[in-house]
Amino acid sequence: MKLPVLQRMAWLTAVTVLLTVVGTVPAGADGEWRKVGGDARSGVSGVAFEGRTGEGAGARVLVVHDNKRPGQRRLSRITHGEGAGEISPITWDGPEPVDLEAIEAVPGMPGEYVALTGRGIVYRLRVTGSTATVADYSPLPSIGEGDDFESFALVARNGRLAALWADRGAGADHPATLYAASLSFAAWGQPQFGAVTRRVYRAAYPVGDGTRHISDISVTGSGRIIVSSAADAGDDGPFDSAVSDAGRVAVSAAGRVRVTLAASPVLLGTFPRYKIEGVECLPGSADAFLGTDDENLGGYVRTMPFCGA
Repeated sequence: MKLPVLQRMAWLTAVTVLLTVVGTVPAGADGEWRKVGGDARSGVSGVAFEGRTGEGAGARVLVVHDNKRPGQRRLSRITHGEGAGEISPITWDGPEPVDLEAIEAVPGMPGEYVALTGRGIVYRLRVTGSTATVADYSPLPSIGEGDDFESFALVARNGRLAALWADRGAGADHPATLYAASLSFAAWGQPQFGAVTRRVYRAAYPVGDGTRHISDISVTGSGRIIVSSAADAGDDGPFDSAVSDAGRVAVSAAGRVRVTLAASPVLLGTFPRYKIEGVECLPGSADAFLGTDDENLGGYVRTMPFCGA
């Protein structure tokens, strides 16, 4: 049955409005992701576990922002769990970094963190309350020409400490380079790295010219290497990302670091419309805390059960 002309026009107008509304719903409106920032200065570029909430049901994490201008926020604290949660700024005390991309808690040293910039400068931090104080900073070892870093993880085994980080890679012809080395700290706080090993890593998803094969790294209690990968078509997207099981890492009693990458990474989850740049396995659970830096669309966080044995 044909509708009268005016009724057809009204129906088409309603459909057009509906499609327009659907097309402009912000990422994360599906209820699974929680928005933590509304612009390019508040996205999540890296995540570190800080501790559990008083009730133990939630987690406090520190997140870094890849801001570059003096005075812009570098670090925030997010309380995540049941309820709305809280987001609060952390004051940066010391030389300001440019383009922070990763942060990691130092095992066995409460309140101590290592943060990394895209160009490979490592900052040793001490966080007390709402202030992060720079203890020292130094470049990563063995920085390759054109390396662009977005990831950093620490592993404690057999009384030894090791670090993993990666050049993120770019597209099908430029896979990521995963670096690993033992790590210690000088008495004055400077990070000191041992011999460096390298492995090539290619993401199973996403694929294409905008792929960053490793956008962050975390390591489970059993030594599984969990990585995020992301695709970025520009400041307004579209974005795409995934989390994968990339292999394993072991540290011997002598401090030797051994990385074994999977021949085919195991996809744990894919996340169209989001650009995951932070992944952190939360101690004492199977949950991974995920954070996105969706540029002009802001940042979002959620947890997923990716870190079980």
